[in-house]
Amino acid sequence: MDATITATDMARRDERAVANALKIRYTPFVVDGGEGGRLFDVDGRSYLDFGAAWSLAGLGYSNDRVRSAVTAELGRTTFGGLVSGINRPAVELAERLIDLVPGDWEKKVWYGLSGSDASEAAMRLLPQATGRNRLVSFVGCWHGTHVGTMGLSAHPSLTGVIGGANVVKAPYPDPYHPPFLGTTENLTDQCLHYLEHYLFRTICEPRDVAAIFVEAVQSDGGDVVPPPDFMPKLRTLCDRYGILLAVDEIKVGLARTGEMFAFEHGGVEADIVLLGKSLGGGMPLSAVVARREVLDAATGSALFTASGNATGCAAGLAVLDEIARLDLVRRSAELGRYLHECLVQALGDLEIVGDIRGLGMIQGVELVKDRASREPHQPAAAKVVYRAWELGLILYYAGNWGNVLEITPPLILTRGEIDEGVGILRQAVLDVLDGKVSDETVAPYAGW
Repeated sequence: MDATITATDMARRDERAVANALKIRYTPFVVDGGEGGRLFDVDGRSYLDFGAAWSLAGLGYSNDRVRSAVTAELGRTTFGGLVSGINRPAVELAERLIDLVPGDWEKKVWYGLSGSDASEAAMRLLPQATGRNRLVSFVGCWHGTHVGTMGLSAHPSLTGVIGGANVVKAPYPDPYHPPFLGTTENLTDQCLHYLEHYLFRTICEPRDVAAIFVEAVQSDGGDVVPPPDFMPKLRTLCDRYGILLAVDEIKVGLARTGEMFAFEHGGVEADIVLLGKSLGGGMPLSAVVARREVLDAATGSALFTASGNATGCAAGLAVLDEIARLDLVRRSAELGRYLHECLVQALGDLEIVGDIRGLGMIQGVELVKDRASREPHQPAAAKVVYRAWELGLILYYAGNWGNVLEITPPLILTRGEIDEGVGILRQAVLDVLDGKVSDETVAPYAGW
């Protein structure tokens, strides 16, 4: 990039030319490059990345094998499609994904360009495949930003969108914010009993439900790890009524939680698995791996011209190779435990920190006004993220109340880099508590 261009210049040009509709900004960061788990801005500053572009950059920003795969495919052709033709990388990646996803039934693969595409395709095909029109999702979920998937979602930031009348929302078993009278006793049973013995008996007969959509770790809802019995009991409920289980692994899948897929922690199998973000290694790529009868329900009914393009699928193949070569499933489990321990040690003594939770390399730090009430402290989250950026660390906040610091680093970070990042994060929290970040400073970067 032209050395005379500054971050301030680019921020002004961005504001004039790029639509706000696609922005959720936390800082005025202007990317100029990346290496490993670090990013560089146009002013030459280096930042350790604890966000991985919302978990997309699982391999970091400079993986040579992904870069080589993309370059080689572009050397053959700038576009190899799938909609009205066949390309080798798409077929080979589909075969690999079928082998990776647990389940001994016949599976196929659908391709899109984003996680939202994947959720939308599943929503569209399920009623056609099952003859059932209703879907169930959980409060706090985020399944996409198409009109349909925003209606499927149940995140507060999307409440202005009118959801489809065929989608029913059930409470998610959140141990820190239990939905029933504040008690965590038998939390899974409380939530599923409400679904089965109230919703199913009133407004949502199970014979009309095609699928239940769920996240095994609810990321945008606040990095919520449900009780260990949740996924097994949900699977049993689905089986009891012949309902398909659709698991959203777009953000937490592909080794992030210490298993290849987060739902594997529960020892269950899914009928539909949604993938995206890190699958493309930086290229736009998503996938649905599902029972054949779902994805073959209607020919040509869920397609995009660029779906399954050879370059993106070549990147996806390289990503799977790298996950295996770098042993990232095991590494994420080990580093995730270390990251959690570091966060507890560095932040656990601060009254503003209500909870620290996570699974593998997705961790959430919930900020509260006081620990007794657990009242969310959203302004503090915005200020901490901004101050961390000033100190050289990139992360974001999420959650139903926008008060959870979300930590989803590239899976390739070292222990030393984790120590560095956690140290910066503690300093950022202390600086916010000392009043070093004003409301006016963060007002233009209030995220969601």
